[in-house]
Amino acid sequence: MTFQESIPAAQKITLQQSRRQRLRTRLAAFPWWLVIIGLIIAATLYLIMRAPSYSEAFATIRSGMLVTLTITLTSYSISLLLGLVTGLGRVSSNVVSQNIATLYVEIMRGIPMLVSIFFIALVLVPGAVDLVAVFGIKIVELGWEKIGNPLAEMNNRAISMSLRAVVALSITYGAYSAEIFRAGIQSVAPGQMEAARSQGMSYGQAMRHVVLPQAIRNVLPAIGNDFIAMLKDSSLVSVLAVRDITQIARLYSGHSFRYPEAYMTLSVMYLTMTILLSLLVKMIERRISNNGQQ
Repeated sequence: MTFQESIPAAQKITLQQSRRQRLRTRLAAFPWWLVIIGLIIAATLYLIMRAPSYSEAFATIRSGMLVTLTITLTSYSISLLLGLVTGLGRVSSNVVSQNIATLYVEIMRGIPMLVSIFFIALVLVPGAVDLVAVFGIKIVELGWEKIGNPLAEMNNRAISMSLRAVVALSITYGAYSAEIFRAGIQSVAPGQMEAARSQGMSYGQAMRHVVLPQAIRNVLPAIGNDFIAMLKDSSLVSVLAVRDITQIARLYSGHSFRYPEAYMTLSVMYLTMTILLSLLVKMIERRISNNGQQ
């Protein structure tokens, strides 16, 4: 008699049910959405390699990839610094710092991003340049020509639209980063600050050496998700005629009338970048979670 034959019928049924349940669990947990996205990307890559119209569209649009990545990385780096300073102001006990930080956050979060890009790039930046020029003239009048002349000669035409786009995205996303850092700082137990102060640290030292390292660790996944959002929102700078991949795709489709090729290729390029970044963020989240449980 074999081992299978020696097992009672009821136990066999239980084993079969257990196997089916494990199979259902695995099938439910399997990332089918990722498979579908992978098939979409693979199909588009096949068209790019086989169809001349898609190959031409991809070759044209990819020339703006460096601009897109440069604007995204530069803007987000500046926005993180601005957000950290503003987030510290939001949790500060200083009334002036707290109100200035809150004013900035509420204004930027209350205005649509497209409107804020237009306002910052076409109103705020030119106004700042004019103020710098006036300041330079005043310095020249005081006799400090070497310092004042470069400032007095500044004009709006010297400020490229790419630079204005970076400024606009940095200021806009700085408000969102500020809220991330504020939440991260407030997630650290108050006892951490009290313990650091009891050891003789000043408020600044305790914040820098004790609270901020823990807060940044807590908000790393949120920072990653915010970076993905900026990568997608960087497409809005095309309204300033910045030659990123969105602007080049729009121009290409406009003169070739190949709208499916242009916008299918553009969509898959953004989708590929965001999916890869999303998987990286999930990996970081998992690692942080595992380290927290140890």
